[in-house]
Amino acid sequence: MRSQHHNHRQHFMKKTTLFFAFFIAILMSSNAQWTIQTSGKTNDLLSVCFIDANNGFVVGDDNGMGSGGMILKTTNGGTNWTSQPSNVYSILNSVHFTDLNTGYIVGGSGTILKTINGGTNWTPLNSTVTGNLRDICFTSNTVAYVVGSGGIILKTTDAGSTWTAQTSGITTMLRSVFFTDENLGYAVGDEGVILKTSNGGTDWIAQNSGLTGSLKILNSVYFTDANSGYVGGQNGKILKTTNGGANWTTIISDVSNDIFSVYFVDANIGYAVGWTKVLRTTNAGSTWNLQTTGINGNYDNLNDLIFVDANTGYTVGNNGRILKTTNGGVGITENTVENQIHVFPNPASDLLTLNIDNRNNADLTVHIYNIIGMLVKTEVLKQNQNQISLESLNNGVYMLEVISKEWTKQQKLIIKK
Repeated sequence: MRSQHHNHRQHFMKKTTLFFAFFIAILMSSNAQWTIQTSGKTNDLLSVCFIDANNGFVVGDDNGMGSGGMILKTTNGGTNWTSQPSNVYSILNSVHFTDLNTGYIVGGSGTILKTINGGTNWTPLNSTVTGNLRDICFTSNTVAYVVGSGGIILKTTDAGSTWTAQTSGITTMLRSVFFTDENLGYAVGDEGVILKTSNGGTDWIAQNSGLTGSLKILNSVYFTDANSGYVGGQNGKILKTTNGGANWTTIISDVSNDIFSVYFVDANIGYAVGWTKVLRTTNAGSTWNLQTTGINGNYDNLNDLIFVDANTGYTVGNNGRILKTTNGGVGITENTVENQIHVFPNPASDLLTLNIDNRNNADLTVHIYNIIGMLVKTEVLKQNQNQISLESLNNGVYMLEVISKEWTKQQKLIIKK
């Protein structure tokens, strides 16, 4: 049994880590192409799903604290995240919603959870297996596939009421599954395994990944059409096929760390995430450019990513990391942002003035967060408005965020009355 002293120390360390991450976000996100959001957690976050621009879910691990699998929900595009009870004590690896109310989560010990009320309640489903389930993919509102340890592939045709084991022909871990239509799908995993089905999972055929040596774990698969697909894996490997998996070519991603997730917004523009890194391609994977994330800590893996449109994306990772971009991660330079907005005085007392070069004549949104990341004030600045009242806020250190259509500016704000 852990000692009481150890528990108190661990609680203190988790809170200290949270505060540290908050201030790192303030100091670094001003020139980051991805903005660090406040999850309120230090858990490892493993999967993210957005149903629309506002409603999203993140799942993960409780980091051995005995509090069960982690579920977070946002209804305002990630500005705030609230915990939901999972009522299971297993790691949660993947989340997917088929509509605003109906969602599924898979995880360790054969866990499959379902909600029909937008995550208010989660009901365990009978998966018939006990292995670690790593990923879930739907081809319709009722048909889905799940993959996991020991070569597990499960299929449901009745929205999760029953699950049937399919024959994968392997015993190694499968980590990701992706279908381009109701019949054509792929699964990837350890030992360089790539499986393909063209008949809805009745048969799974091993493809030749072309990988040799020991670094052959494949973590993510994504196809942009029936022929063009990508796989991310160990040691910065990204594989590409242009003929439906018959041949795979290894692309050098310019990073040596593992790639954990790959996602494309169209045939040419795609993203890959790994250890503190976000990579972007605009030429169908021929070259990849490193983007600024604002994070650079130990074990800061980025584990999953999703885009809700061509510009708005989210990536999640270890230590409670949630990052968001509203411009495809391309951004504008820090000098350009500095020329557009100037905040004073700082420290401020009761009134804050913002000098803004608002050339597109659009409304701006201002958020103020306190030291624990709680949103304490939001105000929409109408055209030609440049002052906001701070009378309702106490003395202390805050984070000020100003959002326009083209850019986001964040900086530390001190209130001293």
